[in-house]
Amino acid sequence: MAKHRRIKEQKQRDIQRQPDQRPPLIFCCHHRNAGLCTLLIILIACLLGFCFILYLSLWVPPLVFKPRYQDSVASTHAYHSPEDFKLDYEQMEREFKVFMYPDLDESYYQTPLSLTGKYASEGYFVKNLMESQFLTHDPDEAHLFFFPIFCTQTKAANVRTSENLTSNVEKFFQKLIHKYPYWNRTLGADHFFVTCYDTGVEATERVPLLVKNSIRVVCSPSYAVGYNPHKDVSLPPVKLPVFLPADRNNDTKSRTTFALWRGRINSELRAKLEIMWENDSEFEIISNNDSEFEIISNPIKYTSEGFRSNRTKFSTTKFCICAHGANDNTPCILDSILYGCVPVIISDYNDLPFSDILDWSTISFTLKESDVHLLKAVLLSVSDAVYETMHKSILEIQKHFHWHSFTIKYDSFHMVMYELWLRRHVIKYPRQRVSISLHAERNEAHADIFID
Repeated sequence: MAKHRRIKEQKQRDIQRQPDQRPPLIFCCHHRNAGLCTLLIILIACLLGFCFILYLSLWVPPLVFKPRYQDSVASTHAYHSPEDFKLDYEQMEREFKVFMYPDLDESYYQTPLSLTGKYASEGYFVKNLMESQFLTHDPDEAHLFFFPIFCTQTKAANVRTSENLTSNVEKFFQKLIHKYPYWNRTLGADHFFVTCYDTGVEATERVPLLVKNSIRVVCSPSYAVGYNPHKDVSLPPVKLPVFLPADRNNDTKSRTTFALWRGRINSELRAKLEIMWENDSEFEIISNNDSEFEIISNPIKYTSEGFRSNRTKFSTTKFCICAHGANDNTPCILDSILYGCVPVIISDYNDLPFSDILDWSTISFTLKESDVHLLKAVLLSVSDAVYETMHKSILEIQKHFHWHSFTIKYDSFHMVMYELWLRRHVIKYPRQRVSISLHAERNEAHADIFID
């Protein structure tokens, strides 16, 4: 018995010394319950993946792919106050309302507004306004009132002289202020009208009450047309079509021309500019004496040859010179911006578009007319870093100078509306008080012109 007991104990000790020969857990699961095992593995993998993602989110800086300029308003120095502008702009989109006077002549609004040529900005503005959320048919909720006075309608009606045009404008104006009471509440301070260039500007200037009191939205913001920067608004002219380089962010490498000026010699400044710099190898001066100028000087003629010339000139130039002449030089400034060329403005006075919003000192250079001899020295002093920064800012603000059939946020239409929004704060005279004052100081027949 003792011998058998010793043999049995020896076998047990041998078994304990042998390694565990059982199959691994996964093998057992495979044999016993493969489905449950697979589910367990998947759950463990998901848990590990979740823990890894949680670790990345807590300890690793987020890897988010954003556009180069996610918020173009806040990402550039081209604005006076980008945050304030953005907030006020959003408030304008929500609240701003404009009342457009109804048509007194049933055929007036039926005349199509031109979307080509030098009056195109008028047409785009009215089209965009009539299709926008800003237009209201309730005058009581309107911040501003729009006088529908257009050059294109008068031309369609075969009104060719400024005298006849002035007469038509004045008659239309008098009909509106006598039929509706809204003008009399502020004497027109909360009214605006749109006109661009030539006869339209000249005709409205001959209606003093309209020009002096109401807001003018014009394409030529200069003292020559009585422009008042505290009251009036600049309307960017239309440039169609605009051919932009495919890679705008790197197009500075292809700008081989140092400085460009093109225009007609119609002022003493331009004549001096030509004499001083036409023989300089780093300047390209194109005057009306050059045959090439006839192709590119007239922006109204939309020819493919002309626009190819414009694109070639402006897209390959670093600095575009905009010298004040007999007419406004806003088109030159606009061409420069649209083609990414830094504008160099030589003028003793020029109210630049959207100057309430844009800081033009960051996207352009301005010289007095008496400093034209310093032009090259000023431009040569600009470092590559400063130039790159200015060019980058110009690319950011280009959208503000584009008109569209269907409006886009921050385009020309919305920027003009924002300028009008800034001018909405006017004093509305109490009707009863004004009536008593006028009756006391003036005869009743004359006072009725101003009383609701």
